[in-house]
Amino acid sequence: MKSICSLAALAAALVCAPANAKHHAGADQAAPDAAGAAAFVEEAEARLLEEANRAARAEWVYANFITLDTAAISAAANAQFTQVVVDGGVEAARYGDVDGLDYDTSRKLAMMRTGIVTPAPTAPGGAEKVAELKTAMEGVYGKGQGTLDGKPVGGNDLEAKMGTVRDPARLQEMWVSWHDNVGTPMKDDYAQFVALMNEGARELGYADAGAMWRSNYDMSPEDFAALTEQLWQEVKPLYEKLHCFTRSKLNAEYGDDVQADSGPIRADLLGNMWAQQWANVYDLVAPEGAGDIGYDLTGLLVKNDYDALKMVKTGENFFSSLGFEPLPQTFWERSLFTKPADREVVCHASAWNLDNIEDLRIKMCTKINADDFQTVHHELGHSYYQRAYNRLSPLYLTGAHDGFHEAIGDMIALSITPDYLVEIGLLPQNKVPSADKDIGLLLNQALDKVAFLPFGLLIDRWRWGVFDGSITPENYTGAWVDMKRQYQGVVPPVERTSENFDPGAKYHIPANVPYTRYFLSFILQFQFYEAACDIAGWEGPLHRCSFYGDKKVGEKLNAMLEMGASRPWPEALEAFAGTREMSGKSLLRYFAPLSEWLDQQNAGKTCGW
Repeated sequence: MKSICSLAALAAALVCAPANAKHHAGADQAAPDAAGAAAFVEEAEARLLEEANRAARAEWVYANFITLDTAAISAAANAQFTQVVVDGGVEAARYGDVDGLDYDTSRKLAMMRTGIVTPAPTAPGGAEKVAELKTAMEGVYGKGQGTLDGKPVGGNDLEAKMGTVRDPARLQEMWVSWHDNVGTPMKDDYAQFVALMNEGARELGYADAGAMWRSNYDMSPEDFAALTEQLWQEVKPLYEKLHCFTRSKLNAEYGDDVQADSGPIRADLLGNMWAQQWANVYDLVAPEGAGDIGYDLTGLLVKNDYDALKMVKTGENFFSSLGFEPLPQTFWERSLFTKPADREVVCHASAWNLDNIEDLRIKMCTKINADDFQTVHHELGHSYYQRAYNRLSPLYLTGAHDGFHEAIGDMIALSITPDYLVEIGLLPQNKVPSADKDIGLLLNQALDKVAFLPFGLLIDRWRWGVFDGSITPENYTGAWVDMKRQYQGVVPPVERTSENFDPGAKYHIPANVPYTRYFLSFILQFQFYEAACDIAGWEGPLHRCSFYGDKKVGEKLNAMLEMGASRPWPEALEAFAGTREMSGKSLLRYFAPLSEWLDQQNAGKTCGW
């Protein structure tokens, strides 16, 4: 399955929250005024950039060489950066109500308060403790192993096995061992981490860290929560149809004793450690006579002697076809494309810009398969976005909002159509699937894109509850299991207890990467994709569109990317897609033929859970 990536660990915070800096003037200050605010912002941005780059390099080394010493170095750099972030946010609050602020100063002051991903208390040692806890949890995850047939298996390999093994007992072993070995040990650390983050958020004027996160979208926390609910309700009926169909097929494959034909789905049967995407079980659910996807992309990559480097070069070529400049030579010299044989690394795919100018890199333990082929395109979307806005001032060096950053690469990945594969020589023209294969193509895509939607929503909804205190440490896993059942309609293969910490078995929890960005990106990528197809003049079925090679698309896309965070996100969206509203309508139009077909397949069934 396609890895849902983020900017790993600190890199995530740097891209999402460069909106933080330290005012290191003396404590005796005159009453704040517009001139003082502008001077503070200028000084804060310079300090931010310096500390962000220092911390990013320490984090890069740690992610690629996980040792006791690199953990200490990374924690120290993180602590210093966090202190800069928090001090800047506290100071920015002094200027928030000053009259006469120009647009940029006002916007940057707001970003400095709302863009803090990992707030920490200002008391001595607060930032150090937050950094220490975060580094420790990331280390547990990075070195984590599960078992298969009683033998230890590293996380990256275990995730791949979850997509290919079909024996329910072995799937259960992998699922349970990973969640027990990785999540459970960090439970106490996470509880301390949350308490410290909340203390830091309250010092910045927020009720808790969750309210702070929700404030980072050019709207109030309440309005943002309402927007995500509105988007979910828009796409929820399609998810429920897919769930109903998939459950029926798994019941036919495994029988009632393993998977009933009613109620929730057993999480480990869905081809993914977290049941977040289900494309790996396509072979189990593809209905006879409905058409398959007509080709095997993994097989094509292997047959054509693709290695990790060639996969990345192919991704670069897509962006070059749109008119973007090639990646710098340093990208090829400094990136990590494959898992080293001699050490453990954080394999979670991520994109980095270590100097916030041109030191672009990606880090992933690439496997030669269709999932990682898409992941490469996704990660490069981050890289080209990072470079597009690198001429802006430091506080604007990020996406219009974090969902934009995740959506760009996935928009490109949606254009990995059969016609595109023909263009790059991977698929012979006579092997392009005919129209009768469209249901197979769409079903395979829906198991990736539609299946993800509730998962993308619930991660932060769980954290919002943790942050506001409605979910307490003794109920961390109970609430997690309940929310996965409520939103996804999935349940663990075995009973979980309050001793477990299943959320910690998902990378973005110990790394403290906000997750609603992914939900938003799975909405936005279809809006961007449909807009690109319109610009390219595509007239066929939306899901068959590829805008590979269209310079008009590239020109308009780059214009949006260059805006970075300098304008509110509705303006950025309008610049490319012609609308100021995020909406699931493009996604629904893309999957419309499948939705109608699922209605037919589910006729007479009792759907829901």
